[in-house]
Amino acid sequence: MPVNPRIRQFRRPFPVAAMSESSSPAVFLQHTDYQKEHLELAIARFAPHLGLDRSFHGRTVLLKPNLISALASPLACTDTRILLAMARWFLDHGATVLVGDSPAFGSAALVLRRLGVMPELKKLAARVVEFSASQPLDVAGSRLSVARQALECDLLVNLPKIKAHGQMYYTGAVKNFFGLVIGMKKSRLHMTHGKNHHEFSTLLSHLPRLVARQITVADAVDVMHVSGPVRGARLTVGCLAAGLDPFAVDTALIAALELAPERCPLQSLALATNQASSFPENILYPCESPENFYGSGFIAPSALAPVRFHSLRFVVSTAKRLALALRR
Repeated sequence: MPVNPRIRQFRRPFPVAAMSESSSPAVFLQHTDYQKEHLELAIARFAPHLGLDRSFHGRTVLLKPNLISALASPLACTDTRILLAMARWFLDHGATVLVGDSPAFGSAALVLRRLGVMPELKKLAARVVEFSASQPLDVAGSRLSVARQALECDLLVNLPKIKAHGQMYYTGAVKNFFGLVIGMKKSRLHMTHGKNHHEFSTLLSHLPRLVARQITVADAVDVMHVSGPVRGARLTVGCLAAGLDPFAVDTALIAALELAPERCPLQSLALATNQASSFPENILYPCESPENFYGSGFIAPSALAPVRFHSLRFVVSTAKRLALALRR
């Protein structure tokens, strides 16, 4: 993926496995639970495929889960046991580990406290950071305030929660990068770029390209379906999916969930613009294949809601953010 040249000043050299222009790995593993021992074995299996078989001493790793809202149920967020397993792995390999996100409502710390994981993160010496310091960047015709921690870290570990999405049909690896946009700026982007799903998808598709060093580990063990991304039904798919390219991970998961790519605005855009990793034939599967997860029964929305918020919703959401900000 091309990298915005304006952020190279923040980078320190860090070797990551090369990603082919024509093919990309999607490491699928069957996991029907979140037991610590099972997650540790899973990380050990997919790490070599992602170029993680090396020391991280002196490196800063940012774990970016989906912490969508302090008002949401735990099912709407990346499972904390995956977050802790990834934190332990990188700490054991010498990294300085940060955990950060910019939730739609509330702060990252508030969401993590409500999920009950803050004491364990503190024991591990994984530092929770708020995406408040920003770097202005021109992205898809818009001036964005992007979290500096994501641009300055040596490696960003994208940890999306797989869910149905009322506006975007499916939300996964690529959509999780929207959390790099600072706070209330996200609502404004819904208003300014929400004229249609194509325009909003164009903006979203540029966000992963801002981060030079990244991997994705997607939580598709227990997913949210029928509706989402905040409230929906639980479904056990029993899958951990990892890769170097978030577009490839989404392509593979859309196939595994037997969803229609043309109904997903982000995937439809990637196909229309000939994004190589949006074509299933370009995905390599070193472990399990999507067919192993057929029949999960995942249900996506039959009709998509408008991306642009109604003016009243925008006012209400802004008021909720301000109220939760006072509770940090």
